[in-house]
Amino acid sequence: MLTAIGVLAAAALVTASLDLYRAFSYVAALFILAVVASASTEQRDRGSPFEPYTGLVGTLAVMFLAGLTGIWLLWNPATTSYSYVLGVPSSTLVYFALLWLAPAFAALYYSVIFDRIGGEAIVDDIIGEARDRQQREDLPLAPQHIERPARTDGFDGATDAEGDDD
Repeated sequence: MLTAIGVLAAAALVTASLDLYRAFSYVAALFILAVVASASTEQRDRGSPFEPYTGLVGTLAVMFLAGLTGIWLLWNPATTSYSYVLGVPSSTLVYFALLWLAPAFAALYYSVIFDRIGGEAIVDDIIGEARDRQQREDLPLAPQHIERPARTDGFDGATDAEGDDD
């Protein structure tokens, strides 16, 4: 997945440097989708690698492609008169509705229904996996546990200078 993100980033740079703005917009949309999809691949043992976000990633893909296609079909730099919908140029309305408003509502929708699609089992799995990794790895800011030999004198306190624990 990270290789695909790297290739998409390079393709975005190339298309932007060649002034291929329509191609750039599609590559950038794919780049955004790849980043969102890679963030959702925590639970690989489920049916789809994007569970529980398969619907969100698919919905974003459809909205981005529809929005970009709508913009590029409705807008042309040589156009001087626009058709208006709700007092806004139709290409601007498509841009706002499909590239800003709908993805925001999709994210809000998934945050509201996450307990039904994710629930405590996924959260418990993530927390358990994080604890396991923390215990296996030496993390730079984690407190170090120092192994000390067990006391055999039966007292829990520290001994004083004479060693009589008084």
